[in-house]
Amino acid sequence: MGTIFETLKSIGVASDDTKSLFASRTRDNADIQVWQDSQSQVIYIDGFYVGEKEYETGEYREQEIRGQHAELSGGDYESVADAARRLSDYQQFYVGKDICDVGCGDGAFLKGAQKLASRVSGVELQDAYLTQLQDKGIECEQSILNYQTSFQTVFMFHSLEHFEDPLQILQNIRLKMTRDQSTLIIEVPHANDFLISTLKCEEFVEFTLWSQHLILHTRESLKRLLNKAGFSNVIVEGKQRYGISNHLTWLNEKRGGGHKSPLSSFETENLKLAYEGALQKIDATDTLVAIAEI
Repeated sequence: MGTIFETLKSIGVASDDTKSLFASRTRDNADIQVWQDSQSQVIYIDGFYVGEKEYETGEYREQEIRGQHAELSGGDYESVADAARRLSDYQQFYVGKDICDVGCGDGAFLKGAQKLASRVSGVELQDAYLTQLQDKGIECEQSILNYQTSFQTVFMFHSLEHFEDPLQILQNIRLKMTRDQSTLIIEVPHANDFLISTLKCEEFVEFTLWSQHLILHTRESLKRLLNKAGFSNVIVEGKQRYGISNHLTWLNEKRGGGHKSPLSSFETENLKLAYEGALQKIDATDTLVAIAEI
């Protein structure tokens, strides 16, 4: 198993000569250094992994899980909004198909896709979520390799950046994908996020740098990683999860949450699309989406 730096080096987006210190700590750990490659602009943490036990217990999650068999709540706003967007954006990839969501969390996306997909399955380390989804009739395992069948579409929504060996994870996923018109869809945080690369909002940078986010990708690094894992026909595009009201709140109040404050009421659908389009034009969205085939 290689380190994050070795993985990035193997795909040509990091080197000893271009390695520079981006931050001397993360928001939750004063002993972790964060690096950036001065040429590729990839931001990464090397030589640290929180460990699977942390994910299994769910202690890292901001929301409280009240007991191993507690009922899932209706979900937080971000989870609900993300699931609704994904169900709309990726409908052609789950309708009538056998799908798997790797890092499925509370299963919001799988629950929404269940009525139209042929079969839905999840991969989740957190014990409470895994048990609750199984109790609700949704197949869920701690590793995609535990499944005996393969999938037509695999989704990874903001989970790839958590793995200490992302290349191996992608290769394992590839083993569990069918050979006929199978698709992998990934969402990851973007190193060129407008608040990081252009506005250089220190409070947002401090919030974003988290010990569990081991890589903030660029378009090129994400595409190269997928190619290295054996995927082809890779398309990478920008997606903006948080609108201008959130950005204004970061700049004015030095905190997030503007997207669910009274300020967000002025954001019409046209404004949201226009702002996302403007950020896509300068490659500064907060999220990258990759769609790939085998």
